[in-house]
Amino acid sequence: MKLILLPLLLLASAFTSAQQLDTPNYKVEIQQLCPEGEVQCQNVSYKGTSKISGASIELKGSAWHSLCADGVTPCRFLGYQFNNGRIRYLVFDSGLLQVIGSSGKVVLEEQGVWDYQQQDEPTPDPQSQSTSGTTPEAKGQP
Repeated sequence: MKLILLPLLLLASAFTSAQQLDTPNYKVEIQQLCPEGEVQCQNVSYKGTSKISGASIELKGSAWHSLCADGVTPCRFLGYQFNNGRIRYLVFDSGLLQVIGSSGKVVLEEQGVWDYQQQDEPTPDPQSQSTSGTTPEAKGQP
């Protein structure tokens, strides 16, 4: 049984892509659960957490694209869309977070910044960085 689960877990992890959007009041984690290269991913998860209250919401949604002239082919990636009943959550590629209420009015709009850093990137050693404007010679070092 364990031999069967291991390849499945490895395969599933190969199809996962995660991003984080930081806005002034929210942290939004987006995870695409589709194979790499799938243009119109219909299996995207959203976890939005308030930086003020700590309250969070988890939703399922999809990638969001404009359509080409034929009205069928996806053209430009716009972001992600999620629904919670009649409330719509839009996370734009530009970093804009927008929540549209059941009446169609925008109830929340915040500009954020995407964090695309990979977890496996090496972090710089603070001891190897020189102080701004200070050369080794100025510190009395050769």
